[in-house]
Amino acid sequence: MTDSAPRRTRVRAPELIGKGGWLNTGDQQYTLADLRGRIVVLDFWTFCCINCLHVLDELRELEERHRDTVVIIGVHSPKFVHEAEHQAVVDAVERYGVEHPVLDDPELATWKQYAVRAWPTLVVIDPEGYVVAQHAGEGHAHAIEKLVEELEAEHEAKGTLRRGDGPYVAPEPEPTVLRFPGKVLLLPSGNFLVSDTTRHQLVELEQDGETVVRRIGSGDRGLADGGAEQASFNEPQGLALLDDGAVVVADTVNHALRRLDLATGEVTTLAGTGKQWMQSNPTSGPARETALSSPWDVAVFGGKVWIAMAGVHQLWTYDPAAGTVEVAAGTTNEGLVDGPGTEAWFAQPSGLAATEDRLWLADSENSALRWVDLEGHVHTAVGTGLFDFGHRDGAAEQALFQHPLGVTALPDGSVAVSDTYNHALRRFDPATGEVTTLATDLREPSDAVLVGEDIVVVESARHRLTRLRLPEEAVRVEAVAHRTQRAATEVAPGRLLLDVIFQAPAGQKLDLRYGPSTRLLVSSTPPELLLKGEGADTDLSRELELNPAVTEGILHVSAMAASCDDDPANEYPACHVHQQDWGVPVRLTEAGADRLPLVLAGMDER
Repeated sequence: MTDSAPRRTRVRAPELIGKGGWLNTGDQQYTLADLRGRIVVLDFWTFCCINCLHVLDELRELEERHRDTVVIIGVHSPKFVHEAEHQAVVDAVERYGVEHPVLDDPELATWKQYAVRAWPTLVVIDPEGYVVAQHAGEGHAHAIEKLVEELEAEHEAKGTLRRGDGPYVAPEPEPTVLRFPGKVLLLPSGNFLVSDTTRHQLVELEQDGETVVRRIGSGDRGLADGGAEQASFNEPQGLALLDDGAVVVADTVNHALRRLDLATGEVTTLAGTGKQWMQSNPTSGPARETALSSPWDVAVFGGKVWIAMAGVHQLWTYDPAAGTVEVAAGTTNEGLVDGPGTEAWFAQPSGLAATEDRLWLADSENSALRWVDLEGHVHTAVGTGLFDFGHRDGAAEQALFQHPLGVTALPDGSVAVSDTYNHALRRFDPATGEVTTLATDLREPSDAVLVGEDIVVVESARHRLTRLRLPEEAVRVEAVAHRTQRAATEVAPGRLLLDVIFQAPAGQKLDLRYGPSTRLLVSSTPPELLLKGEGADTDLSRELELNPAVTEGILHVSAMAASCDDDPANEYPACHVHQQDWGVPVRLTEAGADRLPLVLAGMDER
């Protein structure tokens, strides 16, 4: 940058404030002044959000390569009530292998100071304490690394770059048999197979649910086939028995399905490339050549392996006979919409259970229990959408869950729901349409399996399996209902200009080789909120018309832009997809704004 180049107004980064304090710093408290001289990347995240977990994985290489100049600070900004609990944040930081400091901000104080509108959002602060970039959504690690390299060179020359060790202090490991286990499978032998998620292993336990028979996997993050000691996983979750007696494993962060031969302990890869599926990738094809996105659970239904594809809000299927995968339901839009599979919307499906005529699913971000019939139509049993949750029993249309991760079919046709953030096991009876509570005082239950007249629950945050006798009568609990604590954006009724702001990162340009490189999809809850502007188009700016008769609701906005490296000498430039979904709570008032700007990616603002 030359002295004559135009300079944008520099904005001093607001202070980092969080009532919950700092994690991963050895109890040291930090201010931005303490970090002066370092390049700081703020990662606004919440641990329920699959997109946030993707960004954690994207940042790992950046962290490693620039450890002496870059300090990544996770700013935990909760959506659900449970996520505002300090111990839950402590657990999540360990569960997902976060190796940088985290500020626990349960009241969203720093979120508001930085005017953040979506999870995840990344903010880059230069060594002098000024905000230089902001990016919403996933897929920005490449652009941020380019910016970091520019900042390193610039501030090295100015003498304002300070190299050295960062403030991260690793917590002491805990000597438990399991560590944040995810899912459980009852084996034909009567033993249990558990996905020991945080330790990147599968563990076979004896029928007591405690004694270790064997461990499968090296325990290191990786994607390697081989014997029980050589194979590697990356945060495995769901498990299901195949017709040939082997086990299919949802290897979540590897974006793959794996096969475990129970007799030999041999692990092979069934589906996935090891890379995360993006919007430009095919949605069907040979299993080993088609990318997946954070498969969270698996179940055999209708002769195929169904996959809860949490990363793209869809259900996919794997056909063992043909060796292929394809989308079965979901559009990749995040929300709650029933109907034919090609039209349905999900929000991070995370648990599956099959019966003869239904595939039940825990649709976690919708706090919903849903099901798919044999014709592929999607139905909702309990739940209303992204922002309503709580612990309330009763008729299905009134009952509430809070981010359930597991569902288990019961012999009488009802289902047990691992109601994760309510720390409860719940039951839905289709015959009566009623929801009851079976057990409370569990700690983040994430799955359960029937064993005779008992049900064995994965208490993920207590690192154990817990056996319960199914009671004849449900435990009565006081009803509680919540909405997300994100403040609604006040907008005026009538005309509203929606602007999704995107500028290709430095050194890149929009990819126009095959037509428009942007896409914008808009809808609302309730649908009556939007009188005009619903649907998909390629323009990132759109005029909406809001119904003055609807006082509040949610605007669902999904944006995508593709950019490629702008180097004429490079015949095959690297291309990158930037995408983000927003659920924007709005309140209609005459004094409200007539423009709603949303930042998909922000440029260097030095």
